[in-house]
Amino acid sequence: MRIRSLRLTAAVACMLAALDIVATPQAAAAVEFRGAWVATVHNIDWPSKPGLGAAAQQAELIAILDRAAALKLNAILLQVRPASDALYASTKEPWSQFLTGTQGTSPGYDPLEFAIAQAHARGIELHAWINPFRAASNASAKLASSHVAKKHPEWVRRYGTQLWVDPGEPAAREYVLGVISDIVRRYEVDGIHIDDYFYPYPVKGVASFPDDSTWERYGLKSGLSRGDWRRENINNFVRSMYSAVKAAKPSVRVGISPFGIWRPGVPVTIEAQLDAYGQLFADSRKWLAEGWCDYLAPQLYWAIEPSKQSFPVLLQWWRAQSRGTAVWPGIATDRIGSSRPAQEMVDQIELTRRGTNSPGHIHWSMKSLMQNRGGVSDLLRRDAYAEKAEPR
Repeated sequence: MRIRSLRLTAAVACMLAALDIVATPQAAAAVEFRGAWVATVHNIDWPSKPGLGAAAQQAELIAILDRAAALKLNAILLQVRPASDALYASTKEPWSQFLTGTQGTSPGYDPLEFAIAQAHARGIELHAWINPFRAASNASAKLASSHVAKKHPEWVRRYGTQLWVDPGEPAAREYVLGVISDIVRRYEVDGIHIDDYFYPYPVKGVASFPDDSTWERYGLKSGLSRGDWRRENINNFVRSMYSAVKAAKPSVRVGISPFGIWRPGVPVTIEAQLDAYGQLFADSRKWLAEGWCDYLAPQLYWAIEPSKQSFPVLLQWWRAQSRGTAVWPGIATDRIGSSRPAQEMVDQIELTRRGTNSPGHIHWSMKSLMQNRGGVSDLLRRDAYAEKAEPR
């Protein structure tokens, strides 16, 4: 295997030495999680647009999986529930509008079943990526009668231009857990994966998430502050999700991809405009420490060079919070451009192989690899992915 030396500035080399990260090239591990997200919301990655026929959708998905296999990726994280809808046959929720253009209209086949079969035929794991609490990415969209906002409007809140299932509603949390368990029981998925949307990201000029009714019914008697009560709602969901998946099918792995910075100032050199702990009410450090997932994929979408958000500093911090759970960071392949060369992705992958017996990473997103943005796919083929690796 040809190994490219990681080109480090003196400042970066000193930083890595302080973090006890050996700054020598690493060969690809024989066992390494190599994933890519395939987003369906707004047709980011697949299908390329709503309304394509079944054959065209399937051809696009086959092209994605063929590229993944050619690159020696071993996992695809396919978004199958972007907004309380389904890219699979469901009796609980309507077909996604991102398939046909109309929510509730069948595409004429089962995309998840097709994706699993095609991925497994290529030796690739298929993880079903779920968005737990987003009810609609556009509050004005026409919703099917089987949509949760129609069946249970008492659970749904409008925030900005979107609709959200209120995590403070115990029955709503149970509903989402039921959706996840249904997928695990009926499909041969290798993993269940959730992203960084818990309580919604703050919207400029919009007041706090409108959960006064649930706070009054449940929060006030909890003895917790409102922030702690919201965090406990999410903690309860994450813990219960892990238990539910394992009860349905123990072999299915649970993955979570939180915002890449737990809190601003943690570690001390890190700055951020968003406080995921205080604004999304996501205590992802706790989930990692408690082992409520099989892998954590913090979205470390920043560069290696010393900065207010340093990739190696954050990677080392997240690993230090774990008691044995794998940390497989998300890397920002889609940010390749004039200020972020493709070589940066190869260098970050090398860093993920250091200081761990469970290396892994996930590309955001598959579109960049399909486009060979900045030559990244060519680089990966001849360097970081020159040898095949089995997923952990």
